[in-house]
Amino acid sequence: MARQKLELTWIGKDQRPRLEPRILLEDPARSYHARQRVTDKDIFDNRLIKGDNLLALKALEAEFAGKVKCVFIDPPYNTGSAFTHYDDGLEHSIWLGLMRDRLEIIRRLLAEDGSLWITIDDNEAHYLKVLCDEVFGRSNFVANVVWQKAYAPRSNASLISDSHDHVLVFAKAKPNLKFNLLGRSAEQTAKYKNPDNDPRGPWKPENSSISLLSGQRGKQYAKTGVSENVFEIVSPTGVKHLPPANRCWSFTPSRYKELVKDKKIWFGSDGNGRPSVKRFLSEVASGVIAQSVWLHDDAGHNQDASREMRDLFPGDPFGTPKPEKLLHVLLHIATNPGDLVLDSFAGSGTTGAVAHKMGRRWIMVELGEHCHTHIVPRLQKVIDGQDPGGVTQATGWQGGGGFRYYGLAPTLLATDRWGNLVINPEYDAAMLSAAMCKLEGFAYAPSEALWWQHGHSSERDFIYVTTQTLSAEQLDALAEEVGAERSLLVCCGAYRGVTAAQAAQRWPQLTIKKIPKMVKDRCEWGHDDYSLNVANLPMAAPKPGAVPAQDDLFGEEGA
Repeated sequence: MARQKLELTWIGKDQRPRLEPRILLEDPARSYHARQRVTDKDIFDNRLIKGDNLLALKALEAEFAGKVKCVFIDPPYNTGSAFTHYDDGLEHSIWLGLMRDRLEIIRRLLAEDGSLWITIDDNEAHYLKVLCDEVFGRSNFVANVVWQKAYAPRSNASLISDSHDHVLVFAKAKPNLKFNLLGRSAEQTAKYKNPDNDPRGPWKPENSSISLLSGQRGKQYAKTGVSENVFEIVSPTGVKHLPPANRCWSFTPSRYKELVKDKKIWFGSDGNGRPSVKRFLSEVASGVIAQSVWLHDDAGHNQDASREMRDLFPGDPFGTPKPEKLLHVLLHIATNPGDLVLDSFAGSGTTGAVAHKMGRRWIMVELGEHCHTHIVPRLQKVIDGQDPGGVTQATGWQGGGGFRYYGLAPTLLATDRWGNLVINPEYDAAMLSAAMCKLEGFAYAPSEALWWQHGHSSERDFIYVTTQTLSAEQLDALAEEVGAERSLLVCCGAYRGVTAAQAAQRWPQLTIKKIPKMVKDRCEWGHDDYSLNVANLPMAAPKPGAVPAQDDLFGEEGA
């Protein structure tokens, strides 16, 4: 019988937004850079984007697809506060749809050796895991890290006090993924001693027996009842040792002789103990592999995060931050200096602040007004070296670098008073050229020498954008300049003097299209907010005394 494919289903799953790939507009007044270089490795091309994060992700796709090493997101935890007037089932469905749309673009943005890290609580963690399995593939699931966000019971808890969050980790392509080791703690290093004054330095005893029943070894033993690694070992004092039941030695008799000769077998201080293998500190890696439980001592907790916010903003602390220590551990594992980090739910800006201090490049997206009240001033303090808290001391941060502030451009096509789609009058010539390049898959790169080169898709394929009506004579001149060895997409208001068929035959190097007709059916124009995409969903009966929720669902870090 064919194996049935299991999928997560929800109301409206088949409804997908037709996103407009907006261009990004820099606001130099809000961009910020250090007055001078602090080191040769200062990074200035970081990006802070204010706007709807789904549109922002789409805006980034053309330039950054396959280039982001690590994505960290802290989405809203769907506690229900944003869905006061919707049925519980629809509430859950809306959240899943919103997350799916974002995860699909995030996957395309990730590098082939990149990884996604999502903080979430029990409310949606297990559904989100299955959703990520669909988007990334189950084989690319890495771990469900448990982060201890609180170290004491809450006084208002009723049954069990919630003290952890989940951090779901997925790879773009797991075989390509390589994580960094964590530094060895003083406590871990202290386990290495030198009781026999071995000249090779400190060591610790390691268990010398392994399972006899698992893997290929177990299959072979089940067939024959014999294993080369089961044999008697006699200690220096004459005590005989066999492996424990259902286990065997981790070495063969010949390998055991080599270890004895190399003085790497330890029988305890009295010479009677079960044999163990000496593992020298000088032989092990410089760090330890990360485990799936992160205690607050190592990765911070919510009170750390709140304290960091109070220090930065005494009169207006952010409500639901994440501690810098958590991001420090995460980014240390997943990235190296110079790698690109993305956070599309920027909240209070913790990801960018920590990434900046660690020498990583970063992009953050935030829709809420705290982009101005918290993120910008926080990053300014980091850049000026005036943020002494968080992981500043641990990273040795002294300031430097900068970021560029961007907003999303308005929709390219607007509706005129007669209901027709027309080019938005807010667009100037440069904005229009950049927008058409993005829509048609060209890199926007206006030539200083050739007036008709506004962008390129290859060394010989170019695009020209104008709202003018071009005559046959103008197109003749343009075709002659382009020549037979190059091709040009001409996006114009209209052209006259020839039919479409005649144009294709007369100017084979030119592809002529009319705007806005060429793109009017391409996207959802004029849609600026994808945070609550609940159109056409049935409304639940309002609860007595309920007040409509004003929070933007994807405007803050998860509580």
